[in-house]
Amino acid sequence: MIKRPASSFDLNSYLILKRKKVNAFINEILNNAANSSRIVQAMHYSLMAGGKRVRPILCIAASEAVGGNADGVLPAACALEMIHTYSLIHDDLPAMDNDDLRRGKPTCHVAFDEATAILSGDALLTLAFRILSSINLINSSNWLKVIHKISFAAGHNGMIGGQMRDIASENTLLSLKELEDMHSLKTGALIEASIFSGALLGGGNQKQLDQLEIYAKNIGLAFQVTDDILNIEGDPAVMGKAAGTDNARGKSTYPSIMGLGKSKEFAKKLLHNALQALDNFDNNSNSLRAIARYIIEREK
Repeated sequence: MIKRPASSFDLNSYLILKRKKVNAFINEILNNAANSSRIVQAMHYSLMAGGKRVRPILCIAASEAVGGNADGVLPAACALEMIHTYSLIHDDLPAMDNDDLRRGKPTCHVAFDEATAILSGDALLTLAFRILSSINLINSSNWLKVIHKISFAAGHNGMIGGQMRDIASENTLLSLKELEDMHSLKTGALIEASIFSGALLGGGNQKQLDQLEIYAKNIGLAFQVTDDILNIEGDPAVMGKAAGTDNARGKSTYPSIMGLGKSKEFAKKLLHNALQALDNFDNNSNSLRAIARYIIEREK
């Protein structure tokens, strides 16, 4: 297939448009909450503190790549962002990474208090599945598959399992295989679920789903490799969070095992693999191509 060169795709405008759509849907949900209690305020604070909205936008882009549209997957996209934000709230807690800054603002437990942060994270996770299960479903069997995929990716076999491995491995030198396995759970699982959800709900066939799974696995790992690099080279003012924390906590990272230069080469290899998986997709997948490049070229 003839594809439009990626350079002609305006990713910035695309991201702005999709972020507005995602944020409007999230705001509508929270504004319809039964009250404006402290817990709802904390949920809103963390959800609307900024963020790249990578997971919901990947969900939307995957739907578009197989001929679907944003509106058809918006509930799933926003539920994914709620789950991701809950994980960040808990990850920042004193018992976890003990971070004071997230998305350029005080973390939830700093802005409110530790108990409120824990409960707001719990509430966002619960709300995500309420949203997923309360939509007027056209294809209920596919939505059920999406709920299963997301719950698996967010649970002890996915993100939470990866977080636990991350905590347990502090001050321990991991092998590259152990590091990759950990991050495929901690970061990759929810990214894979985002792309699967968008593609399935967008009407993708099995061949498309298989290729998008390859794409997702590669960009999920590339995202983490780039995060590890930015933790060394990134500007805290740009990233909205502290740099140098991985080394301070004795964490195994790609640069600590492979070296900085080889880590950058590895990220480029992952990008190549991801783009290759899209070879048989048409111009509707240019957003996925551009996002893959953005993931390893970003500064935050």
